[in-house]
Amino acid sequence: MTSKERHENRYLRRKAKREEKRKKYLKYNNYDWVFCYGHLYHSYKMSRRNVGWKSSTQAYTRKAPLKTYRTYCKLQTGYYRSRGFYEFNIIERGKLRHIRSVTIEERVVQRCLCDYCLVPLLSRTFIYDNGASTKNKGYHFARQRIVRFLRRHVRKYGTKGYVLLYDFSQFFDNIPHGLIKKIVRKSITDRRLLRQIDHFIDMFGDVGLGLGSQISQILALASANYLDHYIKERLRVKGYARYMDDGCLIHESKEFLQKCLKEIREICKKLGFKLSEHKTQIVKLAHGFTWLKTKFYIIDNQKIVKKITRGSVVKMRNKLKAFRELITKGYMTPYDAYMSFQSWRAYARKFHAYRTIVSMEHLFYNTFRFSSYEIAQWR
Repeated sequence: MTSKERHENRYLRRKAKREEKRKKYLKYNNYDWVFCYGHLYHSYKMSRRNVGWKSSTQAYTRKAPLKTYRTYCKLQTGYYRSRGFYEFNIIERGKLRHIRSVTIEERVVQRCLCDYCLVPLLSRTFIYDNGASTKNKGYHFARQRIVRFLRRHVRKYGTKGYVLLYDFSQFFDNIPHGLIKKIVRKSITDRRLLRQIDHFIDMFGDVGLGLGSQISQILALASANYLDHYIKERLRVKGYARYMDDGCLIHESKEFLQKCLKEIREICKKLGFKLSEHKTQIVKLAHGFTWLKTKFYIIDNQKIVKKITRGSVVKMRNKLKAFRELITKGYMTPYDAYMSFQSWRAYARKFHAYRTIVSMEHLFYNTFRFSSYEIAQWR
């Protein structure tokens, strides 16, 4: 076999592999396959998880097969329309957030659209280190990627280096609809799917995506995808990860990171995003930095330490005081307080925080003075 024949065979194998991969994803671009009755009913069963106590979910559950079939008929005839939002405000970590929640019927449709169309098609284009709201990824995945980047950096350069941290200001509220629709049309060609996606996007107004809808999560991730690829492929920053609107770049040169920040600003201006000036900064690696509510330190030029933030500890201390009052008034059971503390404890165990956990355990048991028999029953 000649060299030319080997090259030709190699080309044919790669071509066949690409064609096989393309055919695998063709079904996700088919309106009838995406919104079939089986997918809608499975999406209903997924949507009722952890919200079965709500009256609206219980009302839907009583006639779930019939209501799912009615939704299926509306989708197939093209008459399905959103009923709008339930709007309210919450305060999360001291920050006011405006939530626009949808009905259980629309949650079913959005989950079906995301699980069987948007997520499979759009997530293909994401970089590996885009760690939010996708399968087998999340908060802990993003943190572990940063730890891995830090270890690689320390092996090469020690503690000499810098970290560029950036954060988008009012990320969901400022996402341009034109940008989102352009991104969606690169992966989806079915006109009926595009019409339904555009309808959900337009329900949020002229600009921005609302908090409280599943479709907002995947579209928000895709909106900054161009920036991720530019940093990874054009700037060639290996130590880069993004979690929703928080980004982190690790490099040995401060001048290079300053150049990166300048180009990031230009791309954000082009895409329609705004950087938060007081959160966007370049920090010395040797001094440690905070990203995703985690303090990263390098000890003895080799060990990467993850510390829990003081705010998280203070918040849990205040919660324990509030739980004691609620139990006294009869608004809360001791079991609920115990489970809430165990949830925080499981979160804290992901950090290097042994002494903090022991201290909080002493505070918890001294505050409530549960008997060993009660605790054994709960476990």
